Amino acid sequence: MRRGGDVWGRRAGGQRQPKQGIKGMPAKLSISVVVIVLFICTLVLLSSIRVNRPSNRVQLSDINNLWKSADSGGWRSSSAPRSYWHSPPKESNGYLRVRCNGGLNQQRSAICNAVVAARMMNATLVLPELDTNSFWHDESGFAGIYDVEHFVRSLRYDIHIVPSLPDISSNGKTRKMRSYQIRPPRDAPLNWYTTHALKKMKEHGAIYLTPFSHRLAEEIDDAELQRLRCRVNYHALRFKPNIMKISSEIVNRLRSEGHFMSIHLRFEMDMLAFAGCIDIFTPQEQKVLIKYRKQNFAEKELVYRERRLIGKCPLTPEEVGLILQSMGFDNSTRIYVAAGELFGGERFMRPFRKLFPHLENHSTVGPSEKLEENARGLVGSAVDYMVCLISDIFMPTYDGPSNFANNLMGHRLYYGFRTTIQPDRKALAPIFMDREEGGTADFEERVRHVMFNSEFGGPQKRVHPESFFTNSWPECFCQLSPAKPRDKCPPDNILEVLESQLQSEQNDNLEPAMTSNTTNNMSLQEEI
Repeated sequence: MRRGGDVWGRRAGGQRQPKQGIKGMPAKLSISVVVIVLFICTLVLLSSIRVNRPSNRVQLSDINNLWKSADSGGWRSSSAPRSYWHSPPKESNGYLRVRCNGGLNQQRSAICNAVVAARMMNATLVLPELDTNSFWHDESGFAGIYDVEHFVRSLRYDIHIVPSLPDISSNGKTRKMRSYQIRPPRDAPLNWYTTHALKKMKEHGAIYLTPFSHRLAEEIDDAELQRLRCRVNYHALRFKPNIMKISSEIVNRLRSEGHFMSIHLRFEMDMLAFAGCIDIFTPQEQKVLIKYRKQNFAEKELVYRERRLIGKCPLTPEEVGLILQSMGFDNSTRIYVAAGELFGGERFMRPFRKLFPHLENHSTVGPSEKLEENARGLVGSAVDYMVCLISDIFMPTYDGPSNFANNLMGHRLYYGFRTTIQPDRKALAPIFMDREEGGTADFEERVRHVMFNSEFGGPQKRVHPESFFTNSWPECFCQLSPAKPRDKCPPDNILEVLESQLQSEQNDNLEPAMTSNTTNNMSLQEEI
């Protein structure tokens, strides 16, 4: 080794050459071997780079595939029972009242949980109460948002539902039945309902669970109960005809010029204050956000740069536009924006609108039947929900915590694996921060690399802490040609079977089976 190194060094220095002949061959060979090895290593490295590059350089034409639904892999939605599912007994153990707090989609999840709880306790569910709070200023109530008749009819094989507690007579006087109030623990297990809550129900005849948001564990080790959640969420909870009509008119107007995408722009005061992302605002705006945070959230020191780097800041409207532009969407793309009042106003929307001038919302593209009176309330949110559900592509700018975005992603998955573009804010943050500091080289390519290395709505395993309401696969899906028996689709006549059971077990004269077919992919376009 010493000699080989010495010979290499002297040769480089132009000094004494090694002796020729047999004695000099090992040195020459060792040099040749080193050169050859280095050459081969270089070729391998360059080859691996060439092999990997195409996945980083996504062709712009590939976005055409995003206008179609994702590959289903042979799966289809199905929330019908797969095993024996008895009808609700004629006599229940009592009445269950719940008050669903929060926004439209938090309340929606709570309604699903209330139905599961009622089923487990063999309770008669009183039509859920929707919280009227200072943010929504909305007293629509369940009957003002949802089709009550459809809700009751759709769940007739699962639970009993009544509009209100019954009147009771005592000492010749009639009064409304009273309920025993309980505050359920957060994410309570099923056995809390079948023990503590059920005991109180039997003692008092009726219980009132309030508040009722996130009060039942999402992960339940019973696939049939999970499918019941899907039956409630994706079939029973249908908005009232006037909401469906307005939503349909908006979709038709947007579709009249081809494809359209929807974006949930979560750039609102409450979310920005919660996330602690305030440095991009004026001093006066920062004061407003800080005050709101102190009034509504637990005290915690949040550093904007740190929050942004870990993906906790909602995307700005301009960042959304830059992402879409980098992916290859051109400025003719029609975009429906679902959002509350954007904090900072037009100052933040202007760069987005410059990149994509065809931005619409339910006010600009809506029908003659205006929504101004309730645009910030549950009705406006319901219209936004339906338009986003039907859109060809949906993009949430902030999915945690955001019940609207999370529930919509789950509903679109159930509704035929419709394309969802879900930005990885943590991976994108350093790219945007480099751009803000003048580092624009390869910006679009870096964004494409992040965006096209993500899923777009196909079936994928639910991973904690992902919500069941965001991804109900595989419980609420089935296969016609399954590899495992548990994934087999139920028979097409499952509704007739359930109807027959209900008739024989309760011997009543209820109307024909519910209209929504839980064994096939539903078509909400036909419903609206």
